[in-house]
Amino acid sequence: EVQLVESGGGLVQAGGSLRLSCAASGFTFDDYAIGWFRQAPGKEREGVSCISISDGSTYYADSVKGRFTISSDNAKNTVYLQMNSLKPEDTAVYYCAARRRTVLLSLWVLSSWAFEYWGQGTQVTVSS
Repeated sequence: EVQLVESGGGLVQAGGSLRLSCAASGFTFDDYAIGWFRQAPGKEREGVSCISISDGSTYYADSVKGRFTISSDNAKNTVYLQMNSLKPEDTAVYYCAARRRTVLLSLWVLSSWAFEYWGQGTQVTVSS
């Protein structure tokens, strides 16, 4: 059974940092790309970042570039999202998702429709 479990969310002041984790199980980790998405109340889900587990290539939304860093620990089947310089507009439920692809393409890396498996989400709240 495929499982993606997010953790690390919480309440932080603007300018602060959080590190989210996505623990994966039930599939061959190296065969997949893992993406982070977020959804704020009343807004559509948006792609934040993506990583190819096999070659480590990454992709970021313009809104988080330079502030967020995605990485993976293949020994632990875990992907991280380090979030620095957080802003109130980063407040959302953050989800990780998996797609069985090893090569990232801009066509789909930040598109929720492209991902097959999803976690349950973790809340991130940034206070001003």
